[in-house]
Amino acid sequence: MRNVTVSIPDDLAQWARVWAAEHDSSVSAMLSDILRDMREKESRYVSAMECFFAAEPGKLSDGIAYPDRESLYDR
Repeated sequence: MRNVTVSIPDDLAQWARVWAAEHDSSVSAMLSDILRDMREKESRYVSAMECFFAAEPGKLSDGIAYPDRESLYDR
């Protein structure tokens, strides 16, 4: 485990201490959970993006011609 020093406003530090105490936790554990969640979300996003871009492009229709602009916006 590595110690890290962070600087936050006094009122935010007070709120964090109160929140952690109310949840039977510590500010350190709270920040660790937040950072772990952020890392997992980022990892899932990157995996989904890689999966999306790895997929082969497919046809949007099965041979049926798309309507032309005039017929779509005919008034």
